[in-house]
Amino acid sequence: MIFSIANTFIKRPVLTTVCTLLILIVGGVCIPLLPLNYLPDIAPIRVQVSASYTGADVETVETAVTTTLERQINGVEGMQYMTSNSSAGSSQISVYFGAQTDKNIAQVNVQNRLARATPRLPTTVQQFGVTAQTSSTSILLVYALYPENNEYDALFISNYIDLNLRDQLLRTPGVGDLTIFGEKQYAMRLWLDPNALASRGLTVTDVATALRSQNILAGAGTLGQSPIPPGQSYEIPLRINGQFKDASEFENLVIQAGSNGNLIKLQDVGRAELGSETYTSNARNNGKPSIGIAIYQSPGSNALDVSKNVQAQMNELMKDFPPGLKAEIVYDTVGFVQASLEEVLKTLVEAIALVVLVIFLFLQNWRATIIPLVAIPVSLIGALAFAYVFRFSLNNLTLFGLILATGLVVDDAIIVVEAIARKVEQGMRPLQASVEAMDELTGAVVSTSLVLMAVFIPVAFFPGSTGKMYQQFALIIAFSIAISTFNALSFSPSISAILLRPPRPARGPLGWFFSRFNRILQWIIEKYLAIVNFLIRIRYAVIGLFVVGLAATYFMFTHVPTGFVPSEDQGIVLGIIQGPDGVALNYTDRVIEKLEQILEKEPEVDNIFATSGFGFAGSGSNRGVFFAKLKPWEERSQPNQTASAILTRINREFATIPEAIITAVSPPPIQGFSTLGGFELQLEDRTNGRLTINDFFANAQAVIAQANQKPALKGGVFTQFTASTPQFQIDFDRTRLEALNIDFQQAVNTLGAAIGSQYVNDFTLGQRSYRVYIQADANYRRSPDDIRRLYVRSANNQMVRLSEVAKITPTTGPSVISHYNGFRAIDIQGREASGYSSGQAIQAMQQAVTEAATPGVGSDWIGTAREELSAGNLGILIFGFGIIMVFLTLAAQYESYIDPAIILLTVPLALLGALSALALRGLVNDVYANVALVMLIGLASKNAILIVEFANQALEEGLTIRQAAITAAQERFRPIVMTSSASLLGFFPLVIATGAGSASRWSLGTALFGGLLVATILSLLIVPVLYVIIKNLEERFLKKKPAKPSQPPSPDGNNDGQSRAMPTPVGDPTRTTNAHQHSSVIIKQNADDNRSNDSSN
Repeated sequence: MIFSIANTFIKRPVLTTVCTLLILIVGGVCIPLLPLNYLPDIAPIRVQVSASYTGADVETVETAVTTTLERQINGVEGMQYMTSNSSAGSSQISVYFGAQTDKNIAQVNVQNRLARATPRLPTTVQQFGVTAQTSSTSILLVYALYPENNEYDALFISNYIDLNLRDQLLRTPGVGDLTIFGEKQYAMRLWLDPNALASRGLTVTDVATALRSQNILAGAGTLGQSPIPPGQSYEIPLRINGQFKDASEFENLVIQAGSNGNLIKLQDVGRAELGSETYTSNARNNGKPSIGIAIYQSPGSNALDVSKNVQAQMNELMKDFPPGLKAEIVYDTVGFVQASLEEVLKTLVEAIALVVLVIFLFLQNWRATIIPLVAIPVSLIGALAFAYVFRFSLNNLTLFGLILATGLVVDDAIIVVEAIARKVEQGMRPLQASVEAMDELTGAVVSTSLVLMAVFIPVAFFPGSTGKMYQQFALIIAFSIAISTFNALSFSPSISAILLRPPRPARGPLGWFFSRFNRILQWIIEKYLAIVNFLIRIRYAVIGLFVVGLAATYFMFTHVPTGFVPSEDQGIVLGIIQGPDGVALNYTDRVIEKLEQILEKEPEVDNIFATSGFGFAGSGSNRGVFFAKLKPWEERSQPNQTASAILTRINREFATIPEAIITAVSPPPIQGFSTLGGFELQLEDRTNGRLTINDFFANAQAVIAQANQKPALKGGVFTQFTASTPQFQIDFDRTRLEALNIDFQQAVNTLGAAIGSQYVNDFTLGQRSYRVYIQADANYRRSPDDIRRLYVRSANNQMVRLSEVAKITPTTGPSVISHYNGFRAIDIQGREASGYSSGQAIQAMQQAVTEAATPGVGSDWIGTAREELSAGNLGILIFGFGIIMVFLTLAAQYESYIDPAIILLTVPLALLGALSALALRGLVNDVYANVALVMLIGLASKNAILIVEFANQALEEGLTIRQAAITAAQERFRPIVMTSSASLLGFFPLVIATGAGSASRWSLGTALFGGLLVATILSLLIVPVLYVIIKNLEERFLKKKPAKPSQPPSPDGNNDGQSRAMPTPVGDPTRTTNAHQHSSVIIKQNADDNRSNDSSN
């Protein structure tokens, strides 16, 4: 039945064009429906748990909040791992799930676990609440809002964002969360004078008590509400002004009424101010005070769609900005994605143009060229319809697949057109030529396509995030091949029957060029045949060289550095700032000013946004981050203008700033795995408390020092953790407290409210409720002496200085305590040194941990490093599985295990070429290179198939093994060179790529170009030799020898194998081929290689 398909389409050209147009229309409709992305969505799902414990120190938050929550969350269904940060007053826990997990179910499962833990949390924590929400670890966009001419302060801008932007942005489809850099949300601050309070016999807690009793929301009911006496004709609700509305009303708060009628009000012991809820961070944009909005996408959403939605929303919101308020994008990961996809599309167009050029060069006939040309858009656009059905995105990998498929999808069309054109040249009518050619070729077209698809389809069944990356690439090629096969059975023969005509010699410059080209090609063929004859004569030496090549392949495989995905120039530089422990926020602000001066000297830096008091690994007054946006890629074409070169320069300059450690890094190569580029290692204390935090930190420093001595790391390893933040230990003398009749809790509350602030209740401003805080004014909480001068009141109303009942001792401790899967952990970050791969860096880091870690201290990788390690063996498995599938497919096709072995022996040669090309360019064997290696299985096998099948057919005609091999080499030289040249030129734009995303294209293109080039050259030389050797061994040991007929010796005196007929001289033009008894792969690409003057018109 399959053989009748082509005849049906040949006889029904209208049906043929309808089917082709349907493929184009359906695929074209699906193109705008495909989401755009840089890579498939492989990032883990993160559920972020947040809790607040105002006034609590780090270790109290760790033990009372974080550990309590972790013990309940641990083991939630689908969880991969869990990290947490405990800092003064807050706890943040991140629970990670696999990319395939339903984010809503993951969030609900975590919330159910939190519900069990909430009753065990301190009352203050329960008052604030514990939240859980899904969000990405990577920032998608950062907007900076700033005054054009200093018209507005940060407090106004921050609250403008809160009132007018936050809710609208959070409602934008795909937005998961927002972080406000430099946030200063409105709050009523009651700044108290502890001395004035003490002189009146009052404490801070008295102010809180008065505030709770006088600033309240209360309902007074309704007059006339049922049940009522008969005749009541109205019902009127009552309203009470229970809350204070502004600072002046708060200053009239009555704290105490004296016996003589005197009132002590807040204004007598302090002041009220509409201020900020927190004063722990600042932000600057190009040196101007600013507020930043960091936008995180929701897991599973499409980055480009979310960015587009957010920017559209912001453009609408900006229309209502007050005069002088400006907004600017200062960090944009999507710009890189868009630019990268545009570059890949440009590469695709270049590849198509080069492939068409090669086709025309070899076919030398514009009519014959049009037919394979049509196969390209039909196959590629049609494949996108399948991509939509399978819910793929239009990303780098799918576009790479289309680029690589460009060289494959024309092959079948070329085969068909060549076979039909040859018959037309022999005098057949085009219709008859099409029918006869397809009778010969249909089976072979299908079987060859099955061989190629056997490489790619099994990849679809590999699990995990990395498997998902391979799946989209492999299946898009398989879809393209499937459609190209259908096209070769339908459109190509049908249109050939209409378009092809007997050729006429080309004239003019084109005819002259084709004549010269054909003569040169014929000369190359003659030299090639002489070389093949020579290699067959010294075949055992060739086998020795082949074995050396296998050894070289193994050597290259084990010595070419490995990686996950290359670090790209994303047009952004991130940086982290860490000042000395214990410094104030304005100290970090001064460091940022120096940092800005360095960045402003870089002409490639377009914008600088920095924030103090915020860190990716936890907040603190000594921490900060910055985002430096670079100029567009087309304006940075020189080697010293790349992001990598800029990083090297500015890090060298940052080292000259003694006030802080400043490190500039790249963004993460894959969004959603981490916030920064490089690797992250969690060093874990598994000693069950036997190590103090200081001992653990000392061991972490030893590990880091050991790692920084490794050449692959070379000083690039660091941690933001510190255990030496200056602190004061307050020890209350409980015996003394009891003797003076002072309640311990009241003493602690007095200290906490005065120094650390205390949230009491709320007030209403506009339609929103804001918090009211009490705290000692700034001049009364600057030094330990201010603590000692605080007063507490005893039960008999005696005022007692805190210095009489408490001892203040200087100490040190961590500002943030991290956990990994419940263990105390220190996050170690780093990146590979110049000239080394991420795989080498990971290996060096693991060695450092083994060498320097204390017994009981373990480690685990997170982020992209974790994914790279989990993907380590997957590439080898996919490659091995591809080899097995091709072998089995070929064995079934040939009914032999010998011929597939000959064919697949060319694959190591392709690997040698690919790995050597990577090594020569200083590239690594990463995911993209692995994709190329899988692709090379099919490409190398296809070339060998052409030779082996034709040689088998020649054997059936009666040639000796040696003659069959030489004949096959001669006949298949032109088709192999033609199809390989088309593929090589299709890959070449990847090799020389520039602009956004060029590193990934280099990796893929270099491996493919080098592998196919070497495979083409060596398979043309080695396959005939292997064929002679292996077929002779098969004749000698596996087949029963027939009686030897009388025959003259071969011209060189050798008879390799037995002949069933008198051999025909190689190249004899009178030799004919019985196509119906041959494997059609041979026939379908058998053009008349002696043709030199085909029609060009």
